[in-house]
Amino acid sequence: MRGRTLSAGVALAVFAGMTVTLAAQPVTASPRTATTVARPIAATAAALAAPDISVTNVQAHLSQFNSIASSNGGNRRAGSAGYTASLNYVKTRLQAVGYTVSEQYCSSCTYPSNNLIAEWPGGPADQVVMFGAHLDGVSAGPGINDNGTGSATLLENALVLAAQNPTMTKRVRFAWWTDEEQGLNGSRFYVNSLNATQRGYIKGYYNFDMVGSTNGGYFINRVSSTTAAPLKAYWDSLGLQPEENVEGQGRSDDYYFQQAGIPTSGYAAGASARKSSTQAAKWGGTANAAYDPCYHRSCDTTANVSATVLNRSADGVAYALWQLAVGGGTPTNDFSVAVNPSTRTVARGASTTATVVTATTAGSAQSVSLSASGAPSGVSVSFSPASVTSGGSATMTLTASASATTGTFTITVTGTGSVTRTASLTLTVTGAGGCAGGQVIGNGGFENGSTPWTASSGVITNASGQPARTGSYKAWLNGYGSTRTENLSQSVTVPAGCATYTLSFWLHIDTAETTSSTAYDRLTVQVGSTTLATYSNLNAAAGYVQRSFNVAGFAGQAVTLRFTGTEDSSLQTSFVIDDVTLQAS
Repeated sequence: MRGRTLSAGVALAVFAGMTVTLAAQPVTASPRTATTVARPIAATAAALAAPDISVTNVQAHLSQFNSIASSNGGNRRAGSAGYTASLNYVKTRLQAVGYTVSEQYCSSCTYPSNNLIAEWPGGPADQVVMFGAHLDGVSAGPGINDNGTGSATLLENALVLAAQNPTMTKRVRFAWWTDEEQGLNGSRFYVNSLNATQRGYIKGYYNFDMVGSTNGGYFINRVSSTTAAPLKAYWDSLGLQPEENVEGQGRSDDYYFQQAGIPTSGYAAGASARKSSTQAAKWGGTANAAYDPCYHRSCDTTANVSATVLNRSADGVAYALWQLAVGGGTPTNDFSVAVNPSTRTVARGASTTATVVTATTAGSAQSVSLSASGAPSGVSVSFSPASVTSGGSATMTLTASASATTGTFTITVTGTGSVTRTASLTLTVTGAGGCAGGQVIGNGGFENGSTPWTASSGVITNASGQPARTGSYKAWLNGYGSTRTENLSQSVTVPAGCATYTLSFWLHIDTAETTSSTAYDRLTVQVGSTTLATYSNLNAAAGYVQRSFNVAGFAGQAVTLRFTGTEDSSLQTSFVIDDVTLQAS
């Protein structure tokens, strides 16, 4: 949870298009413990259909987050190696079970980094229920309750949804946000990226921030709203008597959804505010003590989590998800087809590839035969393999002959099983034969002004404090000894049809940091949304060192090469870059 309260005061939006079944007369049940996982006594038929989420599995995800922090400077702060590793852990698990997963680069974040969005492919695309949690923590510690608990709870619910594979009445979208701790920046960036139609598709956003506090309470955002009804119904069925999340108002990622007119709710177990004597009598725990005694501290580890509170939160998410988005009956076998990337360019006499991804969206997995139509004269399309089991993928190869028809064409990829599903790829065939080759980066030595680079003020410089490798100019990021983020980027089109693609630059790192173990200042190198490398004050060395990467995977694409330097509040680290090339041959 972010530490400072934002100004709120937003009228609640009506939760349009959803019906929620409530337990008519909740009956108080015995409190559940980490080892007691029986279903609640008072539950509707829909509640009984919802799966029991294993708290042991959720705790296993928390252990992974804790281990990631320990291996990356003790934290999972946005923009750090610990955050990137956390994102990759979640992303890999989701991709393995058939989610459509994408990363969204937050360029305006204090620590530029990626949101992670995962969508289950069942249900109507214009009826979306969204569940979100921030994945980042503060730099002071591993961030396990804040907010590993929310992130792990959503991950396990997403995995269970995939395993159960029920019939969907609405589309379910999960999100893991970056840079929440610096001002809700990741979720704000996402909401601002939506147009009015896309915002209208989201019928409710549910946020989960700190759902395992050791001295926790049971709080719900906008507890009396229609949106909150399924969350409240589940906790009511356990006799928990949840309260409004007063402490968290305007302090987590539901805020900008609410500002955009999207109905919101969510669970929380409390942060640094103190539990009242009335709450302690109702829920147990210690009166006049913080809900989370390790809030934003180094002790926010796996030991700082209540298994009981976490268990009730995870099961409540499942109850709400099933109530809002899952239909009854035996699912009909169905699948989806997608092509990644959806645009490709190929020169005459060359070839290019894309990946055809399938997913089981209802019922059981089935055999899917792949075919293509719409290719122009002289272009052939093949698949390897030509048939997959839904949930699998295939490589599509598009080969243009020396006399292929040039222009832009729509290739329709068809998957045929018990039903037929299609996806499209936009293919551009150019007249140039073979590999155009050569240097793709413009003004790689920075000697000709700033064009075509986009850079923070003063980054491209001939200042004498750090020498250029060649010539007089170089790109000098950071080196101020104060909190600062600087950027350097250039958009390029990588030619298709070449045998090799090598990105290379010379890097000199100079630092005043004295540590040999902690990465305080970092330089991140990205092509598109892919992070190629991260360097830090720990990589400091005399003189320039050449860094090279194989970027063949970006052939035929328009991408942005981006260098992002972040520096903490003291002791300078300079990241000096010169002689940048991207050679295709």
